[in-house]
Order: sequence, then structure tokens, then C-alpha cells
Amino acid sequence: MRPVTDATPLIAANAVAFDTETTGLDVREARILQLGGVALVNGRLQPGDAFETLVDPGVPVPPRSTAIHGITGQMLRTAPGFADAWPRFEAYRKGRLLIGYALGFDLAVLEREAHRAGLLWQAPRTLCVRMLAGLVNPHLPDASLEAIAAWLEVDTSGRHTATADARIAGEIFIALAPHLAERGIRTVAEAERASSLRSQALRQQAEAGWSEPFLRRTGAPSHALEAIDPYAFRHRVREAATGEPVVAHEDLAVLEAARLMAKHRISSLLLSADGRSGGSIAEYSIVTERDVLRAVASGGGEALAGRVSAIASKPVIAVQGDAFFYQALGLMSREKVRHLAVSDSEGHLSGVISARDFLKFRAGAAVDLQARIENATTPADLAGAWSRVAVIASALLDEEIDARIIAEIISGILCSITANACRMALQEMQADGLGAPPVSYAVMVLGSGGRGESLLAADQDNAVIFAEGAPGGLEDKWFAVFAEKFTDYLHTAAIPLCRGGVMARNPAWRGSVETWRARVDAWVAKARPQDLLNVDIFYDLRAVYGEEALVTALAGHAWEKGAERVEFAKLLGESVRNVGSPFTLFGGFRQENGRLDLKLHGLFPIAALARALAIRHHLPHASTRARLEALAELPAMPRSDLLALRDAHRFLIARVLEQQVEDIAAGIPLSNHIAVDRLASGQQKTLKDALRTVAIIPELVRSAMFAN
Repeated sequence: MRPVTDATPLIAANAVAFDTETTGLDVREARILQLGGVALVNGRLQPGDAFETLVDPGVPVPPRSTAIHGITGQMLRTAPGFADAWPRFEAYRKGRLLIGYALGFDLAVLEREAHRAGLLWQAPRTLCVRMLAGLVNPHLPDASLEAIAAWLEVDTSGRHTATADARIAGEIFIALAPHLAERGIRTVAEAERASSLRSQALRQQAEAGWSEPFLRRTGAPSHALEAIDPYAFRHRVREAATGEPVVAHEDLAVLEAARLMAKHRISSLLLSADGRSGGSIAEYSIVTERDVLRAVASGGGEALAGRVSAIASKPVIAVQGDAFFYQALGLMSREKVRHLAVSDSEGHLSGVISARDFLKFRAGAAVDLQARIENATTPADLAGAWSRVAVIASALLDEEIDARIIAEIISGILCSITANACRMALQEMQADGLGAPPVSYAVMVLGSGGRGESLLAADQDNAVIFAEGAPGGLEDKWFAVFAEKFTDYLHTAAIPLCRGGVMARNPAWRGSVETWRARVDAWVAKARPQDLLNVDIFYDLRAVYGEEALVTALAGHAWEKGAERVEFAKLLGESVRNVGSPFTLFGGFRQENGRLDLKLHGLFPIAALARALAIRHHLPHASTRARLEALAELPAMPRSDLLALRDAHRFLIARVLEQQVEDIAAGIPLSNHIAVDRLASGQQKTLKDALRTVAIIPELVRSAMFAN
């Protein structure tokens, strides 16, 4: 089960709803009498997956406590002590997030119990529904569990048993998640940060001796999502090694050895005197496909008739199956080999592993993500998949992968999630009796997603085209319902509705082929300033679901019409001439609340310039990079300026992505603003240079618009 991370969405959390029953309410004296937990899997309560145990406190149970929860000393005679009960609960929890009501009390009591029992106390990652409910509804008559449950219509039957109270807390958490999302609190880190800002409630709890009901960050959060690639430290060699190694007689001919490798689709062959596996590692030699190629290159075809043992290597370099991946990879690196024999604990041959096997195993993370998207059946499933994007981006940034490639990967995942939301919407409509789509159609992603330049603060930009049907007609009404459903799915899955309304649920972004062609013709012919935002988004379209040919034909029509009318492209270029300067009078950065908007001052004007000039010169490329490079190849174009903008674009994307990864870890709502002070001095200088390059865009528009 995937562990909790900063980016884990609340609606898709793997967690344990938790509660205790105690001897009293004074944290200094209270002892644990009962532990209870109920699992949440992908944000859904699992009543059949629960934990409950009574706990012998070693002291008498006060009658006033028994009157509340019904636990008597007689019931505890055979119960385990805390020293036994808590490790059992932790084994059940398996590192999952803990959710509960008034968790600060429970955590304080648990910590004292751990110290008494001589256990090492490690505070778990937690969220308190009492704190979260106060964020959503500060006007509740009181903060009791009953009041919160009544407001959210959660059943409170069975109160004052640990498992029942845990179940109630879990149901409250599930009910709170959409309310929190409407306030921009979608992830675990955002919930932790929002809880930490409730200073008055925290002060009152501290005065009562309670612990803080969340893990408070210490120091900079910038590494919370960073990852050395964890797969190498988490998996063992036996997980990727071949189960039964192919072994041949050492007197085999080279040609026969090559045929054997081809037959079994392997890149190495183990050799021994008896041709059997299971012997001591020292009995074996190894030949690889590279050895065969080198032999043929050196000796020609005659080498194939020779004995394979003449080109094999001995002794075989081996690693134990229990070794971690990083140990095997280190051994390969040190010995400069690509294949290792795998031994059991007694030194006998049990398998073979190659560098290719490691790569295949590592690719499982990507395969797993795609499987999570394709197998999603609820918005929570989609949210769980989307939450992995931040971790992927962080790891790729650490490996210094080109930020434009990372943005392209994010865009691809966004498009895949959009496609699956469409599939889920279709299934729901058919289940509701609304039938199949009335005509062929396609769903498009627009804007940065269509260009392949999405960052982690992505929202929705989408549209629908269908084969035929008038605005407001039967076809349009069917697709209106479809669009509302799939955009709602995406919104719930942490890809928010577009604030500008660029979504298929709005009539302006939905229509037949005829409607869309007329719409494009009107945009180009009239070229009104109010149309420019539409065009900005529309010329970055990408088909993600349905009949791609409909989108391809519409895109071709739009690019052709755009190139025909010079006034249209010119007006598009003019739209990027009035972007304000990012610098103050004295040359510093013009910041707001300590941050600089890199979309406003960099990413938008570069993308808009590239789009306008590409339309003008009929270069229907998808990405800003491809557009700028294609423009730079045209005669009479200011090549060096265009390539400088390309490089500036790459630098700015990287800085925004880095900031967004840090903000996710800190629970700060995502934006395209960066904290300039976090940059090293060299990066600040490069940022100034990049933004000065952006400042040439107005002049570049004038010179490049009519270059031939």
C-alpha cells in the first residue's frame, strides 16, 4: 500500500481512522484501556479491515470512566499491556496516516504510555477532524464529536467504544474532504499547514497538555518531496532476477550458444561442466551476447564454430538474492559488468539478473501510474494518480532532466486523467439511462496542456467537438451533460475548474464541426480584442478522447485561416506588448508578498509570441520550443533572439517547477509565483538575464511578424 506523502490528496488517502478509550481526561494520569482503528483505502472506509484490542493499564479503572465507555477491570484481566498492544497496532497501521477526533489528547497519552513501557516513541503523521472541521465551519455551536457529526450527517451509533469512535472520525474525515477542497485544502500537507495556522485552538490544547495533532515542520521543507530514487533502496535482487537460469554445457559451440540465447530471449548464458543449475557459484562461467559479437568481429564467421567456453568469463560475479538493488547496481558498476549471477544463502546458483532487468523493474513505477489512471473508477482514484505527479517531477528535477520534458510528462498525465474522466462520465450516463453518444465526437485539452507545457498548478482547459448538431439541439444537450460530468470528476480529482470558464461545460467551448469552423472563422475575421484569450488557448489544442480525426481537421482549418489574415496574427502579437516590467526602478525584482510572477513576466509572453509568429508564418507546431526553433530556421528571422527566448523559457519552467514542488511539501497553495530569495545568487543573475530577454518581445514582434 502506497505510503502517505505531502502530495497525497485527502479524498484518496490511505489511512487509519483511530481512537482510544482511557481511564480519564487528564493527560498526565490517563492510561490507555482500548485501541481501535478502521482502515481507509483510497479515501474509502473499510469496515471489514479494523483493529481493536483492550489494554491492561496496570491500575484500577475509575467508576466514572466505566460509566462512559463500559470497560471494567474484570474485562481487562486477560488483556495485553500497552507494551504488547501498541506494537501490534503499529504493525496494523503500516506507516499509514492516522485520522481521529481530538488527536492531540490521544497522542499525548500515547507518548506517556510509550515512555512508561520503555518503547521508542515516534509520533505518527496525523490529521485531526476537530481541527479540520473548525477550518470549514467555524460557526459550529461547539467542537464536540456529536456536533460535527450532526452537521455532516454522520451516524454516531456505538459512541464511546474505540472502534466506533474511530469509524465516526473516519466518516467525518471523508465528509470534510470536499468542503476542504473548496477552500483550496486538497492534500495532506495543505491540511497540516492549515491546521498549524489555527493558533487559538492550538494554544488551548497546549494549555491542557495535549500534543499538536500534526507533525510540525522543522527547517526548510524543500526536501520533503525530493527523492534519491527510492526503488534501489526498497527492493531486493530476488524480486527482479530470473526464476530459473538457463545453463548450458561449457563445450557448446558459440553458434549454438547464440541460438540458445535467442530462443530464450536472454542476453547471457551460464555454462558449467554438467549444464545444470543449482550448483555452487564457483562451478559456473558466463557468456553474454556482447561476448559473441566481439568474437565474430574479431574472428569472423569462423568464430561461431569455436567452443563457447573460450570466450566466457570465469569466475562469475554473483550477488545474493537478499541484497538490495543498490548493492547489486554498485557491484555492476565496480566490476564493469552488466550481468550478475544470483545466489541463495548457501552460495548456490538461483538466478541471473541484468542491467536491463533493473530498468524494466524501475519502469514499473511508470507502468503502475498508468495502470492507476486506466483502472480508476472514482475521482478519488484519479486524485491518487495525480498526486504522484509531484513526486515524479521532484525526482526528475533532482536528476537534472530538462524541465520542458518534465512539463511534457505532466501534460501527458493530465491528458490521460482527462481521458479517463471522460470514460467514467460515459459509463455513468449509460448507467443513468442517457445512452451512448448520439454522434461521433472528440474531447480536446487546450492551453498549456495542449502544448505539452503543464506545470503542477494545472487547471482545466478543455473543449468538445461533435460531428453534427445545432447549438442547443439534442446532440448539444447530450454533450453538455457529458461535459459537466467529466469536468466535475476532474475538479474533484484536484484538477480545478478553469476560472476563465474555458471548459466544455460552457457552450462557447462545445459545438459541432460546423459550429467550430464558424467560430474560428469569426475569431480570425473580426479579430476583436475580446477574442484573443480564446485564440490563445484554442491554437494549443490536443485530442485526448474520441475521434482524433475531428480535432486534426479542425486544427488544420484554424492554422490555415490564421495564416491567411495578417491582421489577425498581428493583433495576437500586439497582445504581448503591454506586459509590465518585472524590475523595480532600481533594478530589483518587482515582487508581491515576497514572490515574483514568472507566468506573467516570462512564460506567458514567450508562449504568446511563439504562437502568434507560428500562426503568421503557418508553422503548426505544438510546443513553444518547437515553434521558436522552427521560426529561427526561417530566413530573415532574428535567430539568436528566438533561441535566447527558447533557453529563457526552459530556465523559467524549471524555476516554477522547483518552487511548486517546495510549496506542495509546505502545504502552500500552488501558483506560478516564485520566492526569489530562495535562489542562489547565480540563479538570480540568470533569472534577470532571462527576464531581460523577455523584454525584447515587443520589438521582436514588430521585426519578425513580417520577416520573409
